[in-house]
Amino acid sequence: MVDESLIEGRPGFPGTAPSAGGMGGMGGFDNPPMIMDYAQALNQALREEMRRDPRVYLIGEDIVLGVPFGVTKGLADEFGPDRVLNAPISEAAIVGSALGAALTGLVPVVDMHFADFVTCAMDEVVNQIAKSRYMFGGQVSCPLVLRMPYGIGRSAGGHHSNSVEAWFLNTPGLKLCMPSTPADARGLMKTAIRDPDPVLLFEHRGLYRLTGEVPEDETLVPLGAADVKRPGRDVTVIATARMVHESLAAARRLAGDGIDVEVVDPRSLVPLDRDTLAASVRKTNRVVIAEEGPMRGSAGTWLAWVVMEECFDDLDAPIVRVAAPNIPIPFSPPLETFAMPAANDVVAAVHQVLK
Repeated sequence: MVDESLIEGRPGFPGTAPSAGGMGGMGGFDNPPMIMDYAQALNQALREEMRRDPRVYLIGEDIVLGVPFGVTKGLADEFGPDRVLNAPISEAAIVGSALGAALTGLVPVVDMHFADFVTCAMDEVVNQIAKSRYMFGGQVSCPLVLRMPYGIGRSAGGHHSNSVEAWFLNTPGLKLCMPSTPADARGLMKTAIRDPDPVLLFEHRGLYRLTGEVPEDETLVPLGAADVKRPGRDVTVIATARMVHESLAAARRLAGDGIDVEVVDPRSLVPLDRDTLAASVRKTNRVVIAEEGPMRGSAGTWLAWVVMEECFDDLDAPIVRVAAPNIPIPFSPPLETFAMPAANDVVAAVHQVLK
């Protein structure tokens, strides 16, 4: 079992500092917000949706115990073995059964354990789930959520550390979201469960112990609504998941040099909020894109192209990208740190785009 506890001060991890920037488009609170970590926020969203809708059930490996990340901890005690299902170690069987359940009226939430393991169920995801509405001429919906714990960290090695969102960005029929804060995690999970189409929810493993404010009142975060986590005037940094926090840290450092950085979190890649991204770029005229996936063929490549399509004439400098190198993620802690993009890389990218 991989130990997923975070080590404070580890390069590239935000530790347990309160989340900074915007509050996920929530606006004002009717009641005072709660403070909880990212994993607790996901747990709360699952609990609330299972209470709301008896069709919602969970399936995955070891989820009754809530391992390895604690997201499903305690849910079996409330909802029982019919709605919190421990499955054999067969991702193809888990995802395939969830597809059948979704097509016949249930709402499965599949825990992939590690997003890397989705390779064992690629036919089910790419050829069946993604195409189900189309292949049946729009007569069926497929309300299914794939929880995708992913990301570099804690020396998990090349089989447990990958950013795989770009594979599915290239697959029509799937919706993709990447929450970066506890509030967004809860809000996007609830939205994903209620969506009539399949949604892949990417949960960065390095954020599970990140704490932040979560509204007491029920708040849904819509798919396709980006959030400006920090307003600025000089450079737009479009960042996803863990790199939102690295970018906010970089922005605080750059503010000391008189550079005002705007940090924009797309929150979902499909659908994508092109309008919010374009409005930011038209204000700052310079763009850095920060992600954790490998540089070649990544989600950041798509975001850069969207910026070019929407704002080519507004750019005063070429787009600069921050991403991992095109290598398998090493097990060795020093090599892993080398492969992990962090705030220093964002600072360097901002200086480059301002030259």
